[in-house]
Amino acid sequence: MKRNLLFVLAMTGLFGCAQSDESDFLLKGRIAMKGSAPHSYLVIEDRQTHKNYKIDNAGSFDLAKKQNQVLALKAILVKEAVGPGFPAVIHVTEIEDQ
Repeated sequence: MKRNLLFVLAMTGLFGCAQSDESDFLLKGRIAMKGSAPHSYLVIEDRQTHKNYKIDNAGSFDLAKKQNQVLALKAILVKEAVGPGFPAVIHVTEIEDQ
């Protein structure tokens, strides 16, 4: 009986951890450079919520050349915002056609 209960609890824990909250969401906003050198980074300023999201893979899509353009990006949330100086971090998966 104890083995079965232990097995069920272990499997519940494994499947609970296996589920992923990584789902793409769409952000539409302006691409901007924030921070001062050498600690600058690219963000997308969301048009709806007016929040900034730091882009962790900007080089993959060459987003540095698209500053001040309004883009629609599909992204995965990597890290929540910690405070005003530490925006949420996203991983861009696709640039949507406009």
